[in-house]
Amino acid sequence: MAKGKKQKSKAENRKSKVETRSASAAGPIRRVTDKTITPESASSSVKSAKSADSGFVPRIDTLIAGVHFGNPVLTASGTFGYGREFAHLIDLNLLGGIVVKGISAEPMPGNPPPRIYETESGMLNAIGLQNVGARKFLEEKLPFLRTLRTRCIVNVFGYSTEDYVRAIEILNAGDGIDAYELNISCPITRCGGMVYGNDPKLTEEVVAASKRAARFPLFVKLSPNVTDITVLARAAESAGADALTLVNTFVGMAIDIETRTPRVSNVTAGLSGPAIKPVALRMVYQVARAVKIPIVGIGGIATAEDALEYIIAGARAVQVGTANFYAPETSPRVVEGIREYCRRKRTHLSELVGSLRVTDRPVS
Repeated sequence: MAKGKKQKSKAENRKSKVETRSASAAGPIRRVTDKTITPESASSSVKSAKSADSGFVPRIDTLIAGVHFGNPVLTASGTFGYGREFAHLIDLNLLGGIVVKGISAEPMPGNPPPRIYETESGMLNAIGLQNVGARKFLEEKLPFLRTLRTRCIVNVFGYSTEDYVRAIEILNAGDGIDAYELNISCPITRCGGMVYGNDPKLTEEVVAASKRAARFPLFVKLSPNVTDITVLARAAESAGADALTLVNTFVGMAIDIETRTPRVSNVTAGLSGPAIKPVALRMVYQVARAVKIPIVGIGGIATAEDALEYIIAGARAVQVGTANFYAPETSPRVVEGIREYCRRKRTHLSELVGSLRVTDRPVS
């Protein structure tokens, strides 16, 4: 009988410990707060959060061009559709923002297949900016995005300055848009295919015209296919850009040696994924030292460590792109990883931005 009582007592103790651990893991219930914030209130909140008696709670929200993001992790244009396509896979409200695929004034059919090819540590794509057009976006896609707490950024492109302005003028009627992202990596019809983002004067032209037309803040997405990206960054800033996102894809190609034909129908395509991260990171670091406006970093981000590298280099937020194709849960995982890092380091996100420790010498 004594032995039976001891066994029962041990079992009850084990059960009690399991229940205690489960309750602890569940953690406190978090309240959803209003999205609006000012720099003054953000600064005050940072101070109060650090001095909280209940333990350190890091702030990982960020403010870019007057737009408040609950966290610094956005999804990159062209990798996340219009957002709804991923609603059955992840909780979209866990994201800082969704950058929808490129929108033009009129619908575009895109390039014929094959349009995507997997490479070593990356992906080539030449979708051809297929989209439903600005009017249909407002009617069919934006209503769903308006139901989310997550910020909505609309990527805009065109093949002439007039194309960009016309698309923006149509989109201005859309309530629920928080900002525009200008894709200036498009060939210009009147200039024989020259890309806006490769020439400082053309960059200034399209950014200035778009800024005059825009109802919402204007982020400008820079091309990495240039000699000195800081020249283009300064041109965009001087023309009125509110923020910069960088980088877009690198031009690459792949060949099937058996048939001696290109792997994608367009012959060349945009390279993205882990392979481009070291180069993209270097460009973010250089641009952060060259301009005063906020930067959003893009290129090969698949982990919280990747994202934190960009933030420490000078980005206030990041975009996850290629990883969405093979691991849709990447962005929420990156958010939690950043939060845990800040908790462990007892620091807030704003204190990490541009905090790289280097000796004062030029980048080689």
